[in-house]
Amino acid sequence: MLIDYHTHHERCGHAVGKLEEYIQQGIAIGLQQIGVSDHMPLLHVNPDEYYPEMAMPMEELPRYVEEAFALKDKYKGQIDVRVGLEGDYIEGSEEQIETIVNAYPWDYVIGSVHFLGTWDITDFRQTHGWEGRDPMQVYEQYYDAVIKAANTGFYDYMGHIDVIKRFGFKPAGDVTHLENAALEAVRRNDLAIELNASGLRHACAEMFPGKRMLDYARKLDIPITIGSDAHQPARLAEYLDQARSRLKEAGFTQLATFERRIRTMVDF
Repeated sequence: MLIDYHTHHERCGHAVGKLEEYIQQGIAIGLQQIGVSDHMPLLHVNPDEYYPEMAMPMEELPRYVEEAFALKDKYKGQIDVRVGLEGDYIEGSEEQIETIVNAYPWDYVIGSVHFLGTWDITDFRQTHGWEGRDPMQVYEQYYDAVIKAANTGFYDYMGHIDVIKRFGFKPAGDVTHLENAALEAVRRNDLAIELNASGLRHACAEMFPGKRMLDYARKLDIPITIGSDAHQPARLAEYLDQARSRLKEAGFTQLATFERRIRTMVDF
């Protein structure tokens, strides 16, 4: 089963390519399922006063859903399109997130933490946010947010669960207890996680999650899916061959797939 459940498109502002181009690329490279999963609109900052091109405008959300389901029908029989959302968890905005999650017939919703307050820890333009901060405190705040996201019940799986390492900033001390607590929260809430291969092209130079976390997820019997986090059609499924190999090394034999918020495990 060749799948890619994490993709972004031109509507989010920081990706290129139309939805249909990703689906056509998926067909060309032999994917059986493709998940479209653009970012939820920003809820807690004014895009006019903040960094541009961070997420789709709110008025584009219904257009995204309409187009995605139209393409799902158009390409039925050629590729199985699953319509998702990367539903950024933002502490204090839970009511607004829940409204968006419940407003549309998603196949799946990814729970990802990008923001600590108004600081997007995944934005290369905002790495100055680390200046003057204790990295251990940042990691503690990040993993606390991951746990809170897992506890909401809004999501089907947690995305790039250790993305806090993306730009190579790490505490001097051990963070195993923080990583373990996040995975244990995922397990308690019967969620899945993803193996997000995009970390291989960032400063951290490893997938999300890394080997130790992935092995612990396997020990906890947490279901897992897979995604490239492609932001251009040419990167669809990038590094996913390595990701599948890593999953097999860790002892995984199945991938989680989603339709109408129902998880189905398939062999890979």
